[in-house]
Amino acid sequence: MSASTAVLDPADPAARADVGIIGGTGFYAFLPDAVHVEVDTPYGAPSAPIAVGEAAGRRVAFLPRHGRDHRYPPHAIPYRANLWALRSLGVRQVLAPCAVGGLRDTVAPGDLVVPDQLVDRTHRRIGSYVESGACHLPFADPYCPGLGEALAGAAPDVRRGGSMVVIEGPRFSTRAESRDYAAAGWDLINMTGAPEAALAREMRQCYAALALVTDMDAGAESGDGVGQEEVFARFRANLDRLTALLTTAIGALPDPATCTCGSWAEGMTLPYAIPDLG
Repeated sequence: MSASTAVLDPADPAARADVGIIGGTGFYAFLPDAVHVEVDTPYGAPSAPIAVGEAAGRRVAFLPRHGRDHRYPPHAIPYRANLWALRSLGVRQVLAPCAVGGLRDTVAPGDLVVPDQLVDRTHRRIGSYVESGACHLPFADPYCPGLGEALAGAAPDVRRGGSMVVIEGPRFSTRAESRDYAAAGWDLINMTGAPEAALAREMRQCYAALALVTDMDAGAESGDGVGQEEVFARFRANLDRLTALLTTAIGALPDPATCTCGSWAEGMTLPYAIPDLG
């Protein structure tokens, strides 16, 4: 990989992008030729320097969610810094591949799913940029439908729809917890989808998850249950598949200017700053 390190300069075209990818477990690189941009944010440093380059004719910024050496466990990821940093580079559309467990027989290991609903069961993360005042985010539909269509249309084996519950981690669920989530009708279980999706919406960015089912979590009815190596191995085995799908989806992304993900705050005075708003 050819790369260099630079200090963020919003006026430098090499540091600009309009599409962002936040890579999940084992997904630490995406762009073959990129400049690495170090971004300072009011919320600390993001998970890693951001790689900026081109894919499918678009300027793309790539950020490994857990850091390039997987230093951040799910509950310690600097979510606010990550979304703020991407927005400061101009990113208005975010694609978020992630590893998930399956909870019901609606999915199976190896499936790729674009969920349309999210349930937040985390409890010790800062989930908003709002620190004072009245500002209530509309979030009935947490994922951008336009980005979801682009992802679902990128390959015939991508499934559209489903609810993803996000747990605190870093431990996996007990058998009773897993059965409870399945009984609630939720399809997928994950540790990083919240507050990431809500923060993207607060940054007025379009956001969609692309979930790779690495295991069947529900009840772990036999054996020792879900293990880390099983999850990591399944994700590694699908990196080429994910990379190809994301590249195709990038080329089919809609114009974000017409999406309510960015327009929901028009006419409102927000109690936090959005970089590169324009």
